[in-house]
Amino acid sequence: MAHPFLERLQRGPLLADGAMGTQLYERGVRPEQCFEAINLRAPDLVVAIHRDYILAGAELIETNSFGANRMKLESHGLGERVREVNRRAVRLAREAREITGIPVLIAGAVGPSGRILAPIGTVAPETIRDVFREQIEALLEGGVDLLIFETFSQLEELRQAILAAREVSDLPLVAQMTFAADGRTMAGHTPDVVVQSLAELGVDAIGVNCSVGPRPTLAVLRDMVAANTGNIPLSAMPNAGWPTVLGDRVIFGSSPEYFADFAQEALELGVRILGGCCGTTPNHIAAMRRVLDTRRGTSVSSGAAIRVEERVRPVTVLAPEGPTRLKQKLGREFIISVEIDPPKGLNPQKAIHGARMLRQSGVEFINVADSPMARVRLSALGLCYLLQHEVGIETILHLTTRDRNLMGLQSDLLGAHALGVRNILALTGDPPTLGDYPHATPVFDVDSIGLVRILTNFNNGMDAGGASIGQQASFTIGVACDPTRPDLERELERLHAKLAAGAHFIMTQPVFDLDTWLTFMRKYEERYGPLGVPVLLGILPLQSYRHAVFLHNEVPGITLTEEALDRMRRAGANGRAEGVAMARELVARALEVVEGIYIMPSFGRYEVAVEVVEGLPRKRIRGVTS
Repeated sequence: MAHPFLERLQRGPLLADGAMGTQLYERGVRPEQCFEAINLRAPDLVVAIHRDYILAGAELIETNSFGANRMKLESHGLGERVREVNRRAVRLAREAREITGIPVLIAGAVGPSGRILAPIGTVAPETIRDVFREQIEALLEGGVDLLIFETFSQLEELRQAILAAREVSDLPLVAQMTFAADGRTMAGHTPDVVVQSLAELGVDAIGVNCSVGPRPTLAVLRDMVAANTGNIPLSAMPNAGWPTVLGDRVIFGSSPEYFADFAQEALELGVRILGGCCGTTPNHIAAMRRVLDTRRGTSVSSGAAIRVEERVRPVTVLAPEGPTRLKQKLGREFIISVEIDPPKGLNPQKAIHGARMLRQSGVEFINVADSPMARVRLSALGLCYLLQHEVGIETILHLTTRDRNLMGLQSDLLGAHALGVRNILALTGDPPTLGDYPHATPVFDVDSIGLVRILTNFNNGMDAGGASIGQQASFTIGVACDPTRPDLERELERLHAKLAAGAHFIMTQPVFDLDTWLTFMRKYEERYGPLGVPVLLGILPLQSYRHAVFLHNEVPGITLTEEALDRMRRAGANGRAEGVAMARELVARALEVVEGIYIMPSFGRYEVAVEVVEGLPRKRIRGVTS
């Protein structure tokens, strides 16, 4: 499996964020409060801190989950809410990423249990491992990209946390310990012993965080470099000096400029991951950002470093006259499309970055969702235009009738056609009650069947009322179908009505067993005759057993088979690889049954879509793939 974090490290040093806890304190949270409970009580505050770090130039942000294990949460009466607190922590980090539109990595932060292990303490290692496993599973379910273990002072406790992670996940692991002023851990371990022990556990990066400030951290790093014979990436995230109490406030003395000097020296030692711990602020991260950019000759755009080749805009402008490229290839070539959700904020950079990566991997079409789950996002039409003009990849616009009256719907279609966005997936849309504004007024002047009729009218040169629009449009019309729906009779009737209204192709909801689609298609043909249009099968690569259970039980329109659930359960820590394997097996069976696929990667992990399509045949001639 390809891990974006590991691929990013290969390109050079990476900048992480700074402190979360002291930022919450600076913004009004009292030190005796549970900082992780702020995920539930004041989520906007957590999102704001994440956002400030991203805009300061961080390429990796940590979830507000440092102390969100059962043992620490119990002291605040939250011991039974481990899953909720950790999942919310990931959700808030992802929210900040969506709002900024910048493709940062999200690390699940895991701190120590706060207990002393036996034989000195009373807690058995197996108990500690269970505690960490519970927290890590919740972070995985939320969709983290990697895990960071930080501020551990007991090597054996860190070992148990790493073993717990390896039991349930194959995500990259960063393991960091904290050292006292004498350069040793609380238990007396030296940096060379720490490096050797963690290297044997197969972690992906080893480092030091917290401790007593930048200068002692550099001394520890020098010893780590000398002991790092395996050339494992090193990380460093020190405190902003030693804290002092001034009145009723805790003050950290190291300035952003001092951290810039630290970053320079750490980079010269070969450190690959830089960030900050207690007392550091977005200003500290911005200062280190400038050092990294100066060293590697890049610049900052919208708060995050972007490689020069990723900033170059292609000259391709897709505004086809006549049939779209999709229409020309349907039924002649095996279609591969990947779904991208627009950001929740103003910056489309993450979506553009993902589309560019997919295009370079051979994907020819991008589906752009229209505020899925009734949550406010950047205009799907606007993103389609940007992707076509900046990436040079043809899009399929999901267009819902939920938010537009009959007049606005037709105006948007005219605008889409003029902008060259002419592949339309006609949808009714999720009701507002599912989303952020449950009291918003839905429109639904027409449903998806009515939208297909409007599109067909446009292709005949008329609007919905029969008035001329000057010339015939060239929309390629897609419709959705859910073969897993319990009420198959209604789904069959609606699909037939959509096809009768003039649809050109079908896109299914996610399917996890080809027989599900074959059974539905057989029932349709028995009642209405052959479908007569190409079908793109929905493929959703699963990430873990928890992810599978969540989708099956909580996401409308997604129903997994018992076999799929069982395979993900048995996969354990190899859930991501198993999810890709299942998707590839399904596609292999589907090659001679359907005319294409569209992949819905969860959590914006477009590299998973690349894994699924790698090596697939791209041509179809008289039903034979090549």
